[in-house]
Amino acid sequence: MIWMEEGLYVRIHELENGPRPFPLQSGFNAETAYRALGCFNASESSDAFYILSNDRNEIWFICNRHLRTVAINNASKDLRYPLEKITAH
Repeated sequence: MIWMEEGLYVRIHELENGPRPFPLQSGFNAETAYRALGCFNASESSDAFYILSNDRNEIWFICNRHLRTVAINNASKDLRYPLEKITAH
């Protein structure tokens, strides 16, 4: 099953023993909020994989266990925000 969310932004919180790929080793950083482009959840797994665009504009499927919510901003179409910009509001 795949779904698309409008305006959900997440931050990376990489787990040491979490599932691969490791986001911080795959072009993401911990100081940025990333727009979730969608989510994939295989019926046989309890993990969901969010579709994110990294800092190199590559599309990755990142396990939900590495992610934390930041904000929902339906007005923006930006793929990434510096976390300091969001938390300053």
